Amino acid sequence: MALEFDTRFDPSYGQGVAVAPDVLRITASNPSPFTFHGTNSYIIGRKTLAVIDPGPDDNAHLKTLLEVIANRPVSHIFVSHTHRDHSPLAARLKQHTGAIVLAEGPHRPARPLRTGEVNPLDAGADIAFAPDIALPDDAVIDGDGWAIRTVATPGHTANHAAFALEGTGVLFSADHVMAWSTSIVAPPDGAMADYMKSLDRLIARGDRLLLPGHGGPVTAPRNFMRRLKTHRKMRERAILERIKGGDRTIKDMVKAIYRDTDPRLHGAAGLSVLAHLEDLVARGLVSTDGDPAIDGIFRPLG
Repeated sequence: MALEFDTRFDPSYGQGVAVAPDVLRITASNPSPFTFHGTNSYIIGRKTLAVIDPGPDDNAHLKTLLEVIANRPVSHIFVSHTHRDHSPLAARLKQHTGAIVLAEGPHRPARPLRTGEVNPLDAGADIAFAPDIALPDDAVIDGDGWAIRTVATPGHTANHAAFALEGTGVLFSADHVMAWSTSIVAPPDGAMADYMKSLDRLIARGDRLLLPGHGGPVTAPRNFMRRLKTHRKMRERAILERIKGGDRTIKDMVKAIYRDTDPRLHGAAGLSVLAHLEDLVARGLVSTDGDPAIDGIFRPLG
């Protein structure tokens, strides 16, 4: 079955929306081709609360978060990853609440920069972010009537983590799995091999509901993620076919494979193709001179 995205979503800016028992979603008004209608923050609990992904450094969003929190204590602020639409507001929210900030770790690339390579994603990274507590994989944080488990899901970024609300079947999937679009996997910040391994891990978990970092919920997660995996494999095959057919550059592959995609996203699409090519070169299916690069020349093997 083909992968179908669900773009139906009411961001309800300025208010909290109940999306699961004791879980409210607040969407920041930072819409873009990469963030859909905006970044979703989540508030968990009744008395003493947790916040997941406080979002961009935006005064209006901070005001809404504090209004929905409504003077209740906040014990923990969880951050899924260090892109500037997810983590920067953590510092200001901590100042208002005194909460502990937790995340897998500071921002870092999935691999070292190569000689002469410039990271095109630097502007989107929250380099200043540092958690109070670095969360190892499978760590469980107990709160007031809730417990949250860290599920390491590198791929979109090296430090990406999902958070499972223990005993509920609810997983906050951040940017790893979203109902409205595929996740951007862009070297050097992200890695396709890591992404696919993380996707397999989430499929195996069997959660009943995914609450993502952008857009609406994924209500049949296992089936959706299986189709998402098939979609990624089809993209990989399309890249291999373009190379076998004579394409040698990422620019040419993007023109053909993403011809129906918003041109504003072609730069990100090129990085996604590079992520696939890094994986294909590592697996011995494609050759290139030196390391795979955005301006490299690629040839078929086998």
